[in-house]
Amino acid sequence: MKKLILYTISSLFFISCENKKDVNLNTDAMKNTDTTALNYTSAFADINGLKMYYEIHGAGEPLVLIHGGGSTIETTFGRLIPILSKKYKIIAVELQAHGRTSDRGTPISFEQDADDVFTLLKQLNISKASVFGFSNGGNTALQMAIRHPEMCNKIIAGSVLLKRNGTFPQFWEFMKNGTFEQMPQEYKIAFLKVNSDTTKLHLMYQRCADRMNNFSDFSDDAIKSISCPVILINGSSDVATSEHIVAMSRIIPKCDLTILPGGHGEYLGEITSLNKKTFNPEVIISIIENFLNNPDTKK
Repeated sequence: MKKLILYTISSLFFISCENKKDVNLNTDAMKNTDTTALNYTSAFADINGLKMYYEIHGAGEPLVLIHGGGSTIETTFGRLIPILSKKYKIIAVELQAHGRTSDRGTPISFEQDADDVFTLLKQLNISKASVFGFSNGGNTALQMAIRHPEMCNKIIAGSVLLKRNGTFPQFWEFMKNGTFEQMPQEYKIAFLKVNSDTTKLHLMYQRCADRMNNFSDFSDDAIKSISCPVILINGSSDVATSEHIVAMSRIIPKCDLTILPGGHGEYLGEITSLNKKTFNPEVIISIIENFLNNPDTKK
């Protein structure tokens, strides 16, 4: 049975987020993304022509974290990993051209990203995992459910956009005319913190911009093929409209839905939203844990 949970009822995908303030590496926002104080393992894996960076935090049932476009592990999930790793084995990845992961010389796609994460999990001898993806990472998580259903236990898809008409026309116009200068400074700083190559930073920007400018709809048939339980999480002022997320929740066979106050990423403390002071980790952690632990949403 589908559930619609409304918690009291614009930010945009990475390059459509205008930021006119300079950001200093010593700001509280950047300090709060740093996971270097945590005990975890990190490594690179040879994945489909990539040197793919990943981290493993904690122990327990595996939960894969897939960051948003233009991001690193820390910028998307830096506020949640210390909490989630107390109960789950967190496998956090950086996708093609992002952060510490190399580029294979080809355009990026949600499908290829999903295949890369799947291949990594196979190399790590993980036969089944839940996946939490945010923004473009949420699209990738759903592609994992479509392309590799045998690997997916449950999917948490935050702030996804699955069809072009799911957002306002101005979004696509902004994307078409976007520039590197409009990329949020927080993302530039975070990238250069882990990868000092400015050429690769520009490449990552272009890869992400090209993917969004060439975005094509997820087909209804593909969405209907998702067999594992899914929860869609969206902000009330997110990239995708609430109407779009509700409509997608009605196509996915086993789908819950939560709409939280705020814009893109505010509910999980995403780095570009921290100045809004709306992040409440107890709310999103409760939603995640209830979904993952609820036996009614198990296969």
